[in-house]
Amino acid sequence: MPGTSHETAIPASGTPAIAAPRTPRRLAALAQALDTVLPTTAPTGETTTPTPLMGLSTGIRTLDDVLGGLQPGRFYLVAAAPGAGSSLIATAAARTSALDQHQPVLYAASGLTRADIAARIVAAHLPVDYRRLRAGRLTPTEQDDTAALHHHLAQAPLYIDDGTDLTTDAIAESVPDLPGLALVVVDRLQTTEDPRLPLSGPSQIADAAQALAHLARTHELPVLAAVDTDDSHLIAALSLDITITLTRDADQIHATVTERDLGPQATLTLHADLAHARITDPAHPHGSAVTPTPAPQTAPSAAPPQAPVQPPQTPLQAPISPSPDPTATQPATANTAVPRRPSPRRTTTPPPPQGGYANRDYSYFTGMITRAVDEALHDHDGDITTATEALVKKAVPNAMALFEATRVGGNYEHTVYPETLEFLRKKTKDGADEIWEGRHNWTNTHLTEELHNGTHSPITVNALDTNASFLSAFKTHLPIGALIHDPHGGFDPKRSGIYRLPARPTWHHPDLPDPIGNRREDGPVLLDDATVRLLIRCARLGLCEAPHITECWTSGASEGLLEKFRRVLTEARTSALETDDTVTVEYIKAMYSKFTSTIGESSVNRDIRRPDWMHIIRSQAFANLWYKSHRAHSNGLTVVRVRGTDELHVTGDWRTVFTEGRLTTQMKQKDQYSLPRKSAR
Repeated sequence: MPGTSHETAIPASGTPAIAAPRTPRRLAALAQALDTVLPTTAPTGETTTPTPLMGLSTGIRTLDDVLGGLQPGRFYLVAAAPGAGSSLIATAAARTSALDQHQPVLYAASGLTRADIAARIVAAHLPVDYRRLRAGRLTPTEQDDTAALHHHLAQAPLYIDDGTDLTTDAIAESVPDLPGLALVVVDRLQTTEDPRLPLSGPSQIADAAQALAHLARTHELPVLAAVDTDDSHLIAALSLDITITLTRDADQIHATVTERDLGPQATLTLHADLAHARITDPAHPHGSAVTPTPAPQTAPSAAPPQAPVQPPQTPLQAPISPSPDPTATQPATANTAVPRRPSPRRTTTPPPPQGGYANRDYSYFTGMITRAVDEALHDHDGDITTATEALVKKAVPNAMALFEATRVGGNYEHTVYPETLEFLRKKTKDGADEIWEGRHNWTNTHLTEELHNGTHSPITVNALDTNASFLSAFKTHLPIGALIHDPHGGFDPKRSGIYRLPARPTWHHPDLPDPIGNRREDGPVLLDDATVRLLIRCARLGLCEAPHITECWTSGASEGLLEKFRRVLTEARTSALETDDTVTVEYIKAMYSKFTSTIGESSVNRDIRRPDWMHIIRSQAFANLWYKSHRAHSNGLTVVRVRGTDELHVTGDWRTVFTEGRLTTQMKQKDQYSLPRKSAR
């Protein structure tokens, strides 16, 4: 019957078609599947003893108890906002498998360098203080420990791929090259799109997550990846095997383990031991540290209301004062010791906001300054001069300790010791690098020539001074991580760093200073972020062309890295001015000025090495002074001279434009003189 024939069709050649050989599907009997779920037990009298974990340990027992270890064929995504610990979980898993269990591990580093990873592994494994390790300031004992374990660490089968072209295809291609590979770690998937990092951007993250899940299944490997977001909508859309979402509260990490199709399974409380760049089990867990998700109200880790729990302290951590009584109206900080040296990132929780600067209570931090001043005055029998000199000598370590304290709970974990690019290195010990700062040394030559020629009547000049110019410059866009090269240039306002321009921009306004200073050199120039942003602002004002950037070295930026530090110093300075406390004023001045001058290549400060930050802060101070000169000019004053970061000379009634005073937002008059100056007879 037509349309119902089941005969095999014959090709025109008359030769029957030969079916391609069929590859049988891989089928598993239930018994085989049970072996992957139910651990075997060995009889020991009346009880049974379970075998070890079915998967590789993460290095965190509490997390292993929930996951059963990192099991073959499964993909684990650790999701957390920047600074909340996802990368440290990845490092812990890699370190434990490679160093403790001697299992080969592939560490795919996207946005991190091999030096970053090595430093975190060494600090966590020995352990030694991470900051001192990166600064090259280990104690003699720590140096002996690292020397003794160097060979052991070097023999670990840990293989790092930190290439800038890292993709999931590249990761998959490396798997067959490592015989016996036990674990793949990807650190990290980045939500902010970066054209130089293939594993960045929301769409790329979704594709990468699916590719990594496929890699885990096809190679029967556990794959663990960190992602720098805790956005629940983005995470849910990925629909992955296991998701571990982290949130950080001072020195506590709250981890929620979620399984696809089943939802949240448990909530864990872990300890953030940032002094050693690691996450650990709670130092003194009260009951179980794991809370089953269906019954969060029975969280056994919560302390009774009448007995506040002291946060766990870790080795090498500076002593901390007791937690404030939640029923008290004022924070109890009177007995907190002033740090004598730069301390690891503090894990105490600052008191709750109760007013103050920007409606925040910074008394916990300003108290560090007050106690240092009180100690100095006590040690020097109230002698203001010697006490001030002693405080100035301590300004660098104490400023770093205060800065680190203000960074606790910050949204971003900044890179402390990125690789220093060649143009950021000093050519000689006392020389300079290649960055062109917009330093002002400008005089209104058009006006002075008219005064000299007698075509302009004599004028009275007011020499104004900007207060705490470097402190105000802390509010600037700083690069968070290591600078990444982009040979195509361009400007992204969400990034910050160093930019190459083919030539010095031209400036044709004789009544205003050149925004990039007075240097006159031919050829390309390297400008930092603050100067470039000033040029862009000038272009929007119609004063010049927009900067043409042919090449740049940048990282994701934040304007808040120093913001809390700035606010604390500003509040303390304001209070000192109100009480005419000259010792504190000079001490704070030394803190912010020396912080700026020593974060580059100074041997005085070994806690951080960011010459890019130093240039950007200084240039921001120059830019702030330019903005003031433009404001004066726009309001009818004549700008006569501009010097350095804080000196502005104008004619006219300057008090109608600026507020007089000593606060950071005010100006003060240092001098008044006449031009042309009278010649000595």
